[in-house]
Amino acid sequence: MKFKEMKIKSSDGLIFGKAPNPVKTRRGLLIGGGLVYPELNFTVPESTLINRDTLPELIDMYSNLVKNVLERAVELESNGLVLEFETLLEMTNDPFIGTEIVKAMNNICEEFYIKYGLKTEIRLTPNDSRDMERPPKMRNGKYLDAMFELFEKGSDAGADLLSIESTGGKEIHDDALMNCDIRLSLFSLAILGVRDMKFLWNNIVKIAKRKGKIAASDTACGFANTAMVLADKNYIPKVFSAAVRMISVVRSLVAIEEGAQGPHKDCGYEGVYIKAISGIPISMEGKSAACAHLSPVGNISCAAADLWSNESVQNIKLLAGMAPTVFEEILEYDTRILNTASACDEKSARQLQKLLIESDCHRDPQAFVLSPEFVLEVASEILKYDNHYMAALKSSLKGLQICKEAIKSGFLKSSEREKDWLERIIDELSSCPEDESKFIDEVLPLVDTEKCDLKQYEL
Repeated sequence: MKFKEMKIKSSDGLIFGKAPNPVKTRRGLLIGGGLVYPELNFTVPESTLINRDTLPELIDMYSNLVKNVLERAVELESNGLVLEFETLLEMTNDPFIGTEIVKAMNNICEEFYIKYGLKTEIRLTPNDSRDMERPPKMRNGKYLDAMFELFEKGSDAGADLLSIESTGGKEIHDDALMNCDIRLSLFSLAILGVRDMKFLWNNIVKIAKRKGKIAASDTACGFANTAMVLADKNYIPKVFSAAVRMISVVRSLVAIEEGAQGPHKDCGYEGVYIKAISGIPISMEGKSAACAHLSPVGNISCAAADLWSNESVQNIKLLAGMAPTVFEEILEYDTRILNTASACDEKSARQLQKLLIESDCHRDPQAFVLSPEFVLEVASEILKYDNHYMAALKSSLKGLQICKEAIKSGFLKSSEREKDWLERIIDELSSCPEDESKFIDEVLPLVDTEKCDLKQYEL
């Protein structure tokens, strides 16, 4: 592990809008430099056909979408915003499609920048389509090549921030979630995921440097957010989801170790830990992302946000207008109150942050593990260890013990079922060897090699 000390050492420094290492974009957004900006994420309706034949219609749809959004942003006197373009599979597997859409959107952004001074940037997030093969080919193959090509050509077309929701290790983590197997989750995230992140982000950072772009960050969305959604449906315990969230931190941290600068991606709620450790700005999502998924962290997730996102919304008609325009307005008003508090004085900002935290943190362990004081304590534990496995193991155990004490004191709400699961998870993690090689040897026989090609992870 490359980080040896915390960049943010007190809860006073872990607050919305301010990051020790802000990111400045080419049109002048200073993310983490004092203001919270909206980050709007959008997609096409489910029935949309995506291929080269329909590309003209797709370009019209995205161009009109962005134009309507930016017109509303101007009317609302926006400080600026980020547009996240999360591609769909067809747009990644045929990079020409994704690139042409980026080009069309960037032309609109440039027009509004010249005409109104509106600062906007595009975050390009290709699919990690490597898992379209079974077992996935993580280090080579047509899907990886197409993904890298989209990063290259999408950068040329106008994308300024490069991100991905990578999936290394997910081929077995889904089983870990369905079986509530915390040891397999640890193996997936801290062994397989870490190895894949090193490979992937070494390459993405090289592309960003070559193109003069910003390597932003990754996210454990396919792991920890999948757990959160399953917990919301009562398929798995909430404490299990909270444990996965904490374990996911070291995996996401690898992107920063390899040279990513942020902002961390919105659906990576572990970003608050990444900000505390590395000082990079982060994008977060909560109540205003209910269009994409429900969650128990609607307010607390905003406590340290530098970008505030809606996750993703389809381009469909609502009563007020098209959904992306509606959610741009929602995000603008959310960020307006944050920035107004910051502009008043530090006391006002702290009071608003306290309310955001207090409204969620007592109700669910998944919210509790995002509270700044909790984050700083667990993140500090991460940095005590030289390798990612031990950091993930010991920090998650530390966090679970804090949860246990909070439940015992009555600070954190919990059911008897959740308490039982908490004890079980602590026991299972406590039984893991401290030697990484020994842990790998114990878990390897349990891995379904029809789903996971271990050679892709140098195992």
